Amino acid sequence: MSADVLRLGRYDFVSRLIVGTGKYPSLDVMQAAHDASGAEIVTVAIRRINLDDAGGRTLLDYIDRDRYTILPNTAGCYCADDAVLTAQLARELLSTDLIKLEVIGDAQTLYPDTRGTLVAAERLVAEKFTVLPYIGDDPIACRQLEELGCAAVMPLAAPIGSGLGVCNPYSIAIIKQRAKIPVIVDAGVGTASDAAIAMELGVDALLMNTGIARARDPVLMATAMKHATIAGRQAFLAGRMEKRLFADASSPMQDLIGTQAR
Repeated sequence: MSADVLRLGRYDFVSRLIVGTGKYPSLDVMQAAHDASGAEIVTVAIRRINLDDAGGRTLLDYIDRDRYTILPNTAGCYCADDAVLTAQLARELLSTDLIKLEVIGDAQTLYPDTRGTLVAAERLVAEKFTVLPYIGDDPIACRQLEELGCAAVMPLAAPIGSGLGVCNPYSIAIIKQRAKIPVIVDAGVGTASDAAIAMELGVDALLMNTGIARARDPVLMATAMKHATIAGRQAFLAGRMEKRLFADASSPMQDLIGTQAR
């Protein structure tokens, strides 16, 4: 497994779990959960960083930049222009070309605006960003984003923060089967079994926040998500047994009879 590397553009990672920074009961709990998750990438909503904190500390001060790669995101943007501007500000603030692109099309479901996402992605790729776009579980939109030069595609498993798990595994499987870039399931993972199921579909990584942050014990849930992500990946690589309608004896009599005859 040490050679099983997640490659996003020019960046390589061993962990296939990406975690967020919102909704935690405290920043100290967030830090502990990040540590327990084993993640190497932490995503941060640039539009929600408070730079006027009375104590002089911001969210960024609670993330060890020597340990974690920060993945800024454009959460809260509802048009391509705002998303591109936010990405440009993130690059200046964090000195990174990485960007998780979000262009939201509906305030209630937080589903992405596909057209706006495609427009913003094309502009950001042209500006040499490493673009990781959040998108619906639409194989066509994912193919178009790949053709534009995105470093990965990030189809949702379910609406952001819903915890419903993988609602349409068949679409996710089609996206993964066709993609030549990493597929990262983003949004909807609520518990460890959801994470394992998503990874067993063959996706390259998971991004989650609410499933960990809103658990009764975020640190313990982060540990569970770490192990589920690893287990799901290993199960996919191992290749599951064929499903059968009828029983198949664990100790076949045919082999036993052949041994007795000899």
